[in-house]
Amino acid sequence: MRRTVLVLLALLGVLTACSSGGSPTGAPAGTPNGTPTDRIVATHELRVCSTGDYRPLTYRDASGTWSGIDVDMARDLATRLGARMTMVPTTWSTLLDDVTAGRCDLAVGGVSVTADRAARATFTVPYLQDGKTPIVRCADLGRFSTLAQIDRPGVRVVVNPGGTNERFVRARLTAATIVPYPDNNTIHDTVADGRTDLMITDAIEARWQAAARPDVLCAEHPDSPFDRSQKAYLIPPGDPAFVDTVNRWLTGALTDGTWARAAKPWLG
Repeated sequence: MRRTVLVLLALLGVLTACSSGGSPTGAPAGTPNGTPTDRIVATHELRVCSTGDYRPLTYRDASGTWSGIDVDMARDLATRLGARMTMVPTTWSTLLDDVTAGRCDLAVGGVSVTADRAARATFTVPYLQDGKTPIVRCADLGRFSTLAQIDRPGVRVVVNPGGTNERFVRARLTAATIVPYPDNNTIHDTVADGRTDLMITDAIEARWQAAARPDVLCAEHPDSPFDRSQKAYLIPPGDPAFVDTVNRWLTGALTDGTWARAAKPWLG
């Protein structure tokens, strides 16, 4: 409890130091509900946007229950801030708009660092290095290990609309058939049951899906992905105080065992 109070007081101190009239952190006029710092101090609530479809980082089941590494991490941050965590469902197509519109204070769950997102919102320090890799039926292992093998007429590549997986596929493939599929929680079923041939996704998701169905699905080369990317948390613009607070927490969480404890039930 003492640590929680101290962290919240530190947040209040930064808020006061950054105050210069109008919005306490100098956020643009008209920002809904003020900045994250304004809201957290006033309400003791941390609103967290997530798609809920990116295991092992985030998952929302049919009953509405949330789980995943990033859900536990966000809950830890809320606790450190003396706040309660409220999950805000979003989609990959609307995530950036939801963040910039102030519908949440933080977005988590496999958010890749991209230039377009960074231009409109603020990323934390990265917490995961990753990259795109194929996941296929184990019987097809080796058939779709390169982009040349994949980008052929008749090869069906499934994509979840709106995210970096779709962006990667549409930028790199011209001959293969791209099959949009809107539900990322069941998208891998289309590979498993033969409706599609493969999905190109981040290595962490490919590893988890393969581990969940080891006799059916296999990740092609998760240790040597097609590209390299970083995952980070995304924060609305105009609140450097909150960015600094989250970065300090995240940097500590990556070294003090907090991340490892959150990851262990999912990654072993």
